[in-house]
Amino acid sequence: MPRITFALATMLSFMAFTPMAAQDYQKGYDAYQAGDYATALKEFRPLAEQGNALLQTVVGDMYRKGKGVTQDYAEATKWYHLAAEQGKAQAQYNLGFIYKNGEGVPQDYAEGIKWYRLAADQGYAKAQYNLAVMYENGEGVSQNYAGAVKLYRLAAEQGNAEAQNNLAVSYATGKGLIQDYVMAHMWWNLANANGNENGATNRDRIAKDMTNADIEKAVAMARECMSSSYQNCGY
Repeated sequence: MPRITFALATMLSFMAFTPMAAQDYQKGYDAYQAGDYATALKEFRPLAEQGNALLQTVVGDMYRKGKGVTQDYAEATKWYHLAAEQGKAQAQYNLGFIYKNGEGVPQDYAEGIKWYRLAADQGYAKAQYNLAVMYENGEGVSQNYAGAVKLYRLAAEQGNAEAQNNLAVSYATGKGLIQDYVMAHMWWNLANANGNENGATNRDRIAKDMTNADIEKAVAMARECMSSSYQNCGY
Protein backbone atom coordinates (compact mmCIF):
# COMPACT_ATOMS: atom_id res chain seq x y z
CA MET A 1 0.00 0.00 0.00
CA PRO A 2 1.45 3.40 -0.91
CA ARG A 3 2.86 5.16 2.13
CA ILE A 4 1.13 8.45 1.32
CA THR A 5 -2.24 6.70 1.04
CA PHE A 6 -1.72 5.00 4.36
CA ALA A 7 -0.71 8.25 6.04
CA LEU A 8 -3.88 9.87 4.76
CA ALA A 9 -5.85 6.82 5.85
CA THR A 10 -4.54 7.22 9.35
CA MET A 11 -5.74 10.80 9.60
CA LEU A 12 -9.15 10.19 8.06
CA SER A 13 -9.81 6.98 9.90
CA PHE A 14 -9.08 8.41 13.33
CA MET A 15 -11.50 11.22 12.53
CA ALA A 16 -14.27 8.74 11.63
CA PHE A 17 -13.75 5.90 14.10
CA THR A 18 -14.85 5.55 17.69
CA PRO A 19 -11.95 5.36 20.18
CA MET A 20 -12.17 1.55 20.22
CA ALA A 21 -12.28 1.30 16.45
CA ALA A 22 -9.39 3.73 16.15
CA GLN A 23 -7.38 1.49 18.46
CA ASP A 24 -8.15 -1.52 16.25
CA TYR A 25 -7.16 0.48 13.19
CA GLN A 26 -3.84 1.43 14.77
CA LYS A 27 -3.12 -2.23 15.54
CA GLY A 28 -3.83 -3.09 11.94
CA TYR A 29 -1.74 -0.22 10.63
CA ASP A 30 1.24 -1.15 12.80
CA ALA A 31 0.94 -4.81 11.80
CA TYR A 32 0.77 -3.92 8.11
CA GLN A 33 3.84 -1.72 8.34
CA ALA A 34 5.68 -4.56 10.10
CA GLY A 35 4.70 -7.03 7.38
CA ASP A 36 2.33 -8.98 9.64
CA TYR A 37 -0.47 -9.00 7.09
CA ALA A 38 -2.59 -11.68 8.75
CA THR A 39 -2.93 -9.53 11.88
CA ALA A 40 -3.52 -6.44 9.79
CA LEU A 41 -6.34 -8.14 7.92
CA LYS A 42 -7.86 -9.37 11.18
CA GLU A 43 -8.03 -5.77 12.45
CA PHE A 44 -9.03 -4.13 9.17
CA ARG A 45 -11.77 -6.47 8.02
CA PRO A 46 -14.32 -5.71 10.79
CA LEU A 47 -13.84 -1.99 10.17
CA ALA A 48 -14.28 -2.53 6.43
CA GLU A 49 -17.46 -4.47 7.17
CA GLN A 50 -18.73 -1.39 8.98
CA GLY A 51 -18.51 0.51 5.70
CA ASN A 52 -15.13 2.29 5.74
CA ALA A 53 -14.44 2.70 2.01
CA LEU A 54 -10.71 3.19 2.37
CA LEU A 55 -10.31 -0.01 4.39
CA GLN A 56 -12.61 -1.86 2.02
CA THR A 57 -10.10 -0.94 -0.68
CA VAL A 58 -7.19 -2.04 1.52
CA VAL A 59 -8.84 -5.37 2.27
CA GLY A 60 -9.49 -5.80 -1.45
CA ASP A 61 -5.81 -5.16 -2.12
CA MET A 62 -4.80 -7.76 0.44
CA TYR A 63 -7.00 -10.44 -1.12
CA ARG A 64 -5.85 -9.47 -4.60
CA LYS A 65 -2.16 -9.72 -3.67
CA GLY A 66 -2.47 -12.60 -1.21
CA LYS A 67 -1.21 -10.58 1.74
CA GLY A 68 -2.10 -12.34 4.99
CA VAL A 69 -4.61 -14.53 3.17
CA THR A 70 -4.82 -16.89 0.21
CA GLN A 71 -5.01 -14.88 -3.00
CA ASP A 72 -8.66 -14.58 -4.00
CA TYR A 73 -9.61 -12.34 -6.93
CA ALA A 74 -13.34 -12.84 -6.40
CA GLU A 75 -13.09 -11.67 -2.79
CA ALA A 76 -10.92 -8.73 -3.85
CA THR A 77 -13.47 -7.73 -6.46
CA LYS A 78 -16.26 -7.90 -3.88
CA TRP A 79 -14.45 -5.49 -1.55
CA TYR A 80 -13.51 -3.14 -4.37
CA HIS A 81 -17.16 -2.99 -5.42
CA LEU A 82 -18.22 -2.00 -1.91
CA ALA A 83 -15.69 0.83 -1.84
CA ALA A 84 -16.23 1.88 -5.46
CA GLU A 85 -19.96 2.21 -4.94
CA GLN A 86 -19.18 4.70 -2.17
CA GLY A 87 -17.14 6.73 -4.65
CA LYS A 88 -13.63 5.58 -3.69
CA ALA A 89 -11.57 6.46 -6.78
CA GLN A 90 -8.77 3.98 -6.12
CA ALA A 91 -11.28 1.13 -5.85
CA GLN A 92 -13.00 2.29 -9.04
CA TYR A 93 -9.63 2.28 -10.81
CA ASN A 94 -8.85 -1.20 -9.50
CA LEU A 95 -12.18 -2.50 -10.78
CA GLY A 96 -11.51 -0.91 -14.15
CA PHE A 97 -8.18 -2.70 -14.35
CA ILE A 98 -9.65 -6.02 -13.23
CA TYR A 99 -12.48 -5.99 -15.78
CA LYS A 100 -10.37 -4.62 -18.62
CA ASN A 101 -7.73 -7.30 -18.14
CA GLY A 102 -9.99 -10.16 -17.04
CA GLU A 103 -8.21 -10.55 -13.71
CA GLY A 104 -10.23 -13.24 -11.96
CA VAL A 105 -13.38 -12.22 -13.86
CA PRO A 106 -14.46 -12.54 -17.50
CA GLN A 107 -12.81 -9.78 -19.52
CA ASP A 108 -15.33 -6.99 -20.00
CA TYR A 109 -14.17 -3.80 -21.72
CA ALA A 110 -17.47 -2.02 -21.16
CA GLU A 111 -17.33 -2.64 -17.43
CA GLY A 112 -13.67 -1.63 -17.37
CA ILE A 113 -14.45 1.63 -19.13
CA LYS A 114 -17.32 2.30 -16.73
CA TRP A 115 -15.12 2.09 -13.66
CA TYR A 116 -12.11 3.80 -15.23
CA ARG A 117 -14.34 6.70 -16.25
CA LEU A 118 -15.77 7.11 -12.75
CA ALA A 119 -12.25 7.24 -11.29
CA ALA A 120 -11.00 9.48 -14.10
CA ASP A 121 -13.84 11.93 -13.48
CA GLN A 122 -12.52 12.26 -9.91
CA GLY A 123 -9.07 13.17 -11.24
CA TYR A 124 -7.40 9.79 -10.65
CA ALA A 125 -4.40 9.99 -13.00
CA LYS A 126 -3.88 6.26 -13.54
CA ALA A 127 -7.50 5.87 -14.54
CA GLN A 128 -7.25 8.83 -16.91
CA TYR A 129 -4.19 7.26 -18.52
CA ASN A 130 -5.65 3.74 -18.84
CA LEU A 131 -8.94 5.06 -20.17
CA ALA A 132 -7.01 7.13 -22.72
CA VAL A 133 -5.21 3.99 -23.91
CA MET A 134 -8.56 2.27 -24.43
CA TYR A 135 -9.83 5.27 -26.41
CA GLU A 136 -6.69 5.34 -28.53
CA ASN A 137 -6.83 1.59 -29.25
CA GLY A 138 -10.60 1.40 -29.66
CA GLU A 139 -10.98 -1.16 -26.90
CA GLY A 140 -14.64 -1.39 -25.91
CA VAL A 141 -15.30 2.01 -27.45
CA SER A 142 -15.02 3.63 -30.86
CA GLN A 143 -11.43 4.69 -31.52
CA ASN A 144 -11.16 8.31 -30.41
CA TYR A 145 -7.75 9.96 -30.69
CA ALA A 146 -8.99 13.38 -29.57
CA GLY A 147 -10.63 11.85 -26.51
CA ALA A 148 -7.42 9.98 -25.74
CA VAL A 149 -5.36 13.17 -25.99
CA LYS A 150 -7.68 14.98 -23.59
CA LEU A 151 -7.27 12.25 -21.00
CA TYR A 152 -3.52 11.90 -21.55
CA ARG A 153 -3.19 15.63 -20.93
CA LEU A 154 -5.18 15.48 -17.69
CA ALA A 155 -2.94 12.69 -16.39
CA ALA A 156 0.24 14.26 -17.77
CA GLU A 157 -0.49 17.49 -15.94
CA GLN A 158 -0.53 15.49 -12.71
CA GLY A 159 2.99 14.21 -13.43
CA ASN A 160 2.06 10.77 -14.82
CA ALA A 161 5.13 9.82 -16.86
CA GLU A 162 3.37 7.25 -19.05
CA ALA A 163 0.70 9.78 -19.99
CA GLN A 164 3.39 12.36 -20.72
CA ASN A 165 5.11 9.89 -23.05
CA ASN A 166 1.89 9.03 -24.88
CA LEU A 167 0.88 12.68 -25.15
CA ALA A 168 4.27 13.34 -26.75
CA VAL A 169 3.63 10.51 -29.21
CA SER A 170 0.31 12.13 -30.10
CA TYR A 171 2.03 15.45 -30.81
CA ALA A 172 4.75 13.75 -32.84
CA THR A 173 2.30 11.80 -34.99
CA GLY A 174 -0.52 14.33 -35.12
CA LYS A 175 -3.10 11.85 -33.85
CA GLY A 176 -5.96 13.67 -32.15
CA LEU A 177 -4.36 17.12 -32.47
CA ILE A 178 -2.14 19.21 -34.72
CA GLN A 179 1.34 17.74 -35.16
CA ASP A 180 3.88 19.73 -33.15
CA TYR A 181 7.46 18.57 -32.62
CA VAL A 182 8.20 21.28 -30.05
CA MET A 183 5.38 20.06 -27.82
CA ALA A 184 6.39 16.46 -28.40
CA HIS A 185 9.98 17.22 -27.35
CA MET A 186 8.72 19.06 -24.26
CA TRP A 187 6.51 16.19 -23.09
CA TRP A 188 9.17 13.55 -23.80
CA ASN A 189 11.64 15.62 -21.82
CA LEU A 190 9.19 15.71 -18.91
CA ALA A 191 8.41 12.00 -19.24
CA ASN A 192 12.12 11.25 -19.04
CA ALA A 193 12.50 13.45 -15.97
CA ASN A 194 9.69 11.51 -14.32
CA GLY A 195 11.24 8.12 -15.05
CA ASN A 196 9.69 6.97 -18.32
CA GLU A 197 12.29 4.76 -19.98
CA ASN A 198 11.31 5.82 -23.52
CA GLY A 199 11.31 9.56 -22.90
CA ALA A 200 14.97 10.34 -23.57
CA THR A 201 15.23 8.06 -26.60
CA ASN A 202 12.15 9.51 -28.25
CA ARG A 203 13.12 13.08 -27.36
CA ASP A 204 16.58 12.68 -28.88
CA ARG A 205 15.19 10.99 -31.99
CA ILE A 206 12.73 13.78 -32.75
CA ALA A 207 15.37 16.42 -32.01
CA LYS A 208 17.17 15.32 -35.19
CA ASP A 209 14.26 16.75 -37.19
CA MET A 210 14.11 20.03 -35.26
CA THR A 211 16.00 23.30 -35.52
CA ASN A 212 18.27 24.36 -32.68
CA ALA A 213 15.89 27.24 -31.96
CA ASP A 214 12.95 24.87 -31.63
CA ILE A 215 14.90 22.55 -29.35
CA GLU A 216 15.86 25.46 -27.11
CA LYS A 217 12.24 26.55 -27.01
CA ALA A 218 11.07 23.04 -26.10
CA VAL A 219 13.64 22.76 -23.32
CA ALA A 220 12.60 26.14 -21.90
CA MET A 221 8.94 25.14 -22.06
CA ALA A 222 9.65 21.89 -20.22
CA ARG A 223 11.49 23.80 -17.52
CA GLU A 224 8.60 26.26 -17.15
CA CYS A 225 6.04 23.46 -17.13
CA MET A 226 7.77 21.63 -14.30
CA SER A 227 8.58 24.74 -12.26
CA SER A 228 4.92 25.80 -12.45
CA SER A 229 3.74 22.36 -11.28
CA TYR A 230 2.25 21.74 -14.74
CA GLN A 231 0.21 24.94 -14.75
CA ASN A 232 2.09 26.48 -17.70
CA CYS A 233 2.86 23.75 -20.21
CA GLY A 234 3.23 24.86 -23.79
CA TYR A 235 2.79 28.04 -25.77
